[in-house]
Amino acid sequence: MLPGVGVFGTGSTARVLVPLLKAEGFEVHALWGRSEEEACCLAKELGIPFHTSQSDDVLLHQDVDLVCIYIPPSMTRQIAVKALGIGKNVVCEKAATAVDSFKMVTAARYYPQLLSVMGNTLRFLPAFVTMRQKLVEGYVGELQVCDVRVYGPSLLDQSYGWTCEELMGGGGLHTVGSAIIDLLSYLTGARAHRVHGLLRTFVQQNGLIRGIRRVTSDDFCFFQMLMGGTGSGSVCCTVTLNFNMPGSFVHEVMVVGSTGRLVARGTELYGQRNGSKGEELLLDDSGWVGPEVKEMPLPHLRGLSSMVKALRQSFQAHEERRSWARGPVAMAPTFEDGLYVQTVVEAVKRSSCSGEWECVEIMSQEPDPNHNLCEALQRNKN
Repeated sequence: MLPGVGVFGTGSTARVLVPLLKAEGFEVHALWGRSEEEACCLAKELGIPFHTSQSDDVLLHQDVDLVCIYIPPSMTRQIAVKALGIGKNVVCEKAATAVDSFKMVTAARYYPQLLSVMGNTLRFLPAFVTMRQKLVEGYVGELQVCDVRVYGPSLLDQSYGWTCEELMGGGGLHTVGSAIIDLLSYLTGARAHRVHGLLRTFVQQNGLIRGIRRVTSDDFCFFQMLMGGTGSGSVCCTVTLNFNMPGSFVHEVMVVGSTGRLVARGTELYGQRNGSKGEELLLDDSGWVGPEVKEMPLPHLRGLSSMVKALRQSFQAHEERRSWARGPVAMAPTFEDGLYVQTVVEAVKRSSCSGEWECVEIMSQEPDPNHNLCEALQRNKN
């Protein structure tokens, strides 16, 4: 028996997610928007019976057992933690800070019987599922290098909002880079221990964002990660993100090992072993028959569709609406993975400021919010 769904958000992801959920048999009972007007408009468009701008109205809705949260990162933690606290299963996007992520981890640990996963859809993309299988089977031998390139048009909204603000979770590193960081951890089975990065904001104002308003979120990012073992045993990863590229969207992930390489271009997977004359097509994804959405690149769209199918399989395995099976969603990133990703993001930001390699140290306890005040008081005493 599939759970009823409540969706938070009125952006492009929510617009795509609701039809995909309905196609898999889920009933979407409630929609939340930042304003009544936004929520009403999209609810009518998508045929959702209830809409609101009050978060509790969705969380307390008697027919909602699964909450999908696709809202600005600065708001994610509050909704996700509250949803788990009242017994709802949660699929959500990234939080704004590592502290927020840690609070989400704490809530998920307190309610282990509830589903709590991050919505990084790239893990579900068939090309990356197959790539991981090939890596486990030893297609490339000992993994040595990962190289990722993502190029596309601006990520900024039409008006000034959270996408323009680095502190609110805007920018290429946080929006797209976080998904890549998580994907590389999924593919390699390892985590970064040191990072080095460079962030730039080339477009600080445009025709719609001008005057006293300035964009602080990055539109170009380059970073390196050392993953897995130390010294020569580390996997070297290089990621380049550029969102000053009008036209076609480029999404390429390549892994190179001692005996060959694998490369995912868009939604297709290619491989080449050392000594062979050319690449072989390992996965042709040209059979995609789902919707095409201009605002969402095909790898994320195809991955979102696969994730929704996995959610259906997970909940179908149980008769109770809130019960779920781990198997179909085992590849989904947990809230712990979300904390790791956010920690790496913040380490890359520190590196961009310092110009040095930075260590990735995942917090094990929430920092004291009065820590800086206590230090200042102590200095005054001395």
